[in-house]
Amino acid sequence: MIPILARTRRGLDAARHGMTPPVVLVPTMGALHDGHRALLRRAREIAGTDGSVLVSVFVNPLQFGPGEDFGRYPRDLTEDLAICGAEGVTVVFAPDRAGMYPREQLVTVDPGPMGQVLEGASRPGFFTGVLTVVLKLFQLTLPDVAVFGQKDAQQLALVRRMTADFDLGIAIDGVPLVRDPDGLATSSRNRYLSASERATALALPAALRAGQEAAGDGSEAVLAAAGQVLDRASRGDPPLLPDYLALVDPETFAGVKPGYAGTALLLAAARAGKTRLIDNMPVTLGRE
Repeated sequence: MIPILARTRRGLDAARHGMTPPVVLVPTMGALHDGHRALLRRAREIAGTDGSVLVSVFVNPLQFGPGEDFGRYPRDLTEDLAICGAEGVTVVFAPDRAGMYPREQLVTVDPGPMGQVLEGASRPGFFTGVLTVVLKLFQLTLPDVAVFGQKDAQQLALVRRMTADFDLGIAIDGVPLVRDPDGLATSSRNRYLSASERATALALPAALRAGQEAAGDGSEAVLAAAGQVLDRASRGDPPLLPDYLALVDPETFAGVKPGYAGTALLLAAARAGKTRLIDNMPVTLGRE
């Protein structure tokens, strides 16, 4: 299948009029990998044989802070189109910056308290940029369903909350995190890693697994077990430099309190070389 490529709003409008419902949107920044393929397959499953899958490819400048990798973020539209074609995508919307932001974006989306912690604290303005571009994409593409990955767990939770708070009437579907064979969570930024940096980065999922295994001893034990792995990795060569480690309520992203029972989310962010990585795993806690 060869998807229709729309590079402008006018082209998108023309393509959108020919799309049969349900229309399922997969927002991406391109540089598609196996994690994205899982999103595309889920979108096609939801759309069914008669519905339509619409993929956006746009590296959003609003979500990059000073000194981050906007300029070098991987871009390969030809390969992205080939992957979309192989996964049954109907339309690919790949605007340039002027197409997405024809004028200065003065009005943006405030992510609220849930967007000020963890990724929001480490990358000020990040979730404002994410939610603003997602809202614009929703308005431009008018999907019935939008599909996001659970790897970006805080982002997924915020998109769900924004969609509900603004009564957008779009179903949000989350797809489980996909890992490479060595256990590293798939990411477009993984291609930045050297062989030695990748070996170091494997301590990130290892720390989360250690936390999972300590769940029977309570939340403090989970954080301690994961923290020990990250601490050892921080003294490695090359080192893995932790940013945060947190065990949170998956609905609010507030840290869980002693005695919490139920599913929590263990999240971590760290830097290997110049590459910043994030990961998460669910943890089931009983009464402590």
